[in-house]
Amino acid sequence: MGLWPWLTGALLLLLLLVQLSRSARFYAKVSLYCALCVSASTLAAVICLLRHGGRTVENLSIISWFVRTFKYVFGLRFDIKGRQKLEVDHPCVIISNHQSILDMMGLMEALPKRCVQIAKRELLFMGPVGLIMYLGGVFFINRQRSRTAMTVMADVGKRMVRENLKVWVYPEGTRNDNGDLLPFKKGAFYLAIQAQVPVIPVVYSSFSSFYNYKTKFFTSGTIRVEVLDAIPTSGLTVADVPKLMDSCHQAMRTTFLRISKTPQENGATARPGSQPAQ
Repeated sequence: MGLWPWLTGALLLLLLLVQLSRSARFYAKVSLYCALCVSASTLAAVICLLRHGGRTVENLSIISWFVRTFKYVFGLRFDIKGRQKLEVDHPCVIISNHQSILDMMGLMEALPKRCVQIAKRELLFMGPVGLIMYLGGVFFINRQRSRTAMTVMADVGKRMVRENLKVWVYPEGTRNDNGDLLPFKKGAFYLAIQAQVPVIPVVYSSFSSFYNYKTKFFTSGTIRVEVLDAIPTSGLTVADVPKLMDSCHQAMRTTFLRISKTPQENGATARPGSQPAQ
């Protein structure tokens, strides 16, 4: 028997499982998302190298275009309020909550011009994805070595002022899908005060109405995004970091709980196991 009958049978079996099993649908969609990330990164890397010749923040417009097409594949919609607050012509630190692997789509939907991300160093070694992040000017930090991380952050502060860059940071430090915000780490706030640039909080509503890793639930839905008012740091010192961090956390948490509606309100059909933010 040839190869094609086996491949056809395996494909039909996979399609049947996807129709019958929610877990199979979940893993199929996550696998598709990962495949899109790899293929889009590969193609975007080639275009970036041909157009700009190497690592530059200008590559992010190319990367953003590719990632913003993903939402059509998964039936997702982004409703962004206050986008114009990000379109400022000066350096700033942008902070946002961090929920899942899908955050990259949300990041690219709201990403303003001349904005780069701070990411953990491990991502640099993720094949085409790490390459495209490098070409886009992402700053990589080794979180296991605090001295190295502090040196990188100091360099980021100088470069963002010198090159008029916006820097996007996830202050929770890790993905969090528990329906609330984790405590913030201090790095983003040290960076803002060190560079004397404002902090702009960006809040994404809970993904739980359409995506839940624990219950293997992944369907279509709407993500509400609110850009809050910029918080100035002019005149602040390192001693003001805790107060700045707490005020940002409180404002973002209040907004997160307000815009994170029940599944019916957030544009998706309720399914067993999907939990609204409390």
